[in-house]
Amino acid sequence: MIGNNLHEFFTNLDFKYENHSKIEVLNPYSSANVIKISEEFYTKYYNDNNPRVLILGINPGRFGAGITGISFTDPIELENNLGIMNDFEKKPELSAGFIHEVIGEYGGPSLFYNKFLVSAVCPLGFTKDGININYYDDKDLFEKSKSFIIKTLKKQVELVNNNSVCFCIGQGKNLKFLQEINRTNKFFKTLEVLPHPRWIMQYRRKQKDFFIKEYIKALKKNSV
Repeated sequence: MIGNNLHEFFTNLDFKYENHSKIEVLNPYSSANVIKISEEFYTKYYNDNNPRVLILGINPGRFGAGITGISFTDPIELENNLGIMNDFEKKPELSAGFIHEVIGEYGGPSLFYNKFLVSAVCPLGFTKDGININYYDDKDLFEKSKSFIIKTLKKQVELVNNNSVCFCIGQGKNLKFLQEINRTNKFFKTLEVLPHPRWIMQYRRKQKDFFIKEYIKALKKNSV
C-alpha cells in the first residue's frame, strides 16, 4: 500500500548538516509520538495504491509539520479535521489553517488525500536561533542540501506514481529552484504554482475566500 511506503519514507528521513552556524535540522520523525501519528495518518488516508498529485511546499516549520510530521498540519487541524488525537500544544499555524480550509472546501480529507500528497521540496526543516529558515535562505545550507532534496524528491515522485503535474506552493525562490531541478531531472511534465498560504494570510487575508476558490479551481483541473 502507498500509505505503508509513505510512512516508511518520511520516518526514515535523515540529513546531517554540520557547519559553524547555528542552523539546526528540524526532524519531527525523531519523535516516537510523531512516528505513531504518521502511521495512523498514512494508514487512514493512503490505504490503497492509487496515484496522487504532489503538492510541494518549502520545508516543514516548527509550528506545523515540524511538530506533527504531517505537511501543512498543526496539532489543531490534526485532531479536529483529520481525527487524529494528539497531546501536542494546541497552537494554530496560519498556513495549516488555510490549507485545511482548502481541504474542507475540496470535499474533506478523505477525498482530498485520495487525490493529492502534500509534502515539501525539502521534507525536513531548519531553524536558526530557534527561528524557521528555508533551505534556500543560507548559501551553505542550500548547496549542501541539494543532493538530499533531489534524492528525496525523486523518491516522492516514485511513491505517488504520477509525474504528470506537480503543484509548487510559493511563487518565489521555491518555484525557481524546483523549476531548475525539474529541467535537469525531468521529474514532472508540468509545474503549476499556487501562492503561499502564509503570504495570503499575512498580506491578503481579506481576499482569503478568493484564494481558496483559486486553489480549488487549479486542484480540480489537475487532479488524477
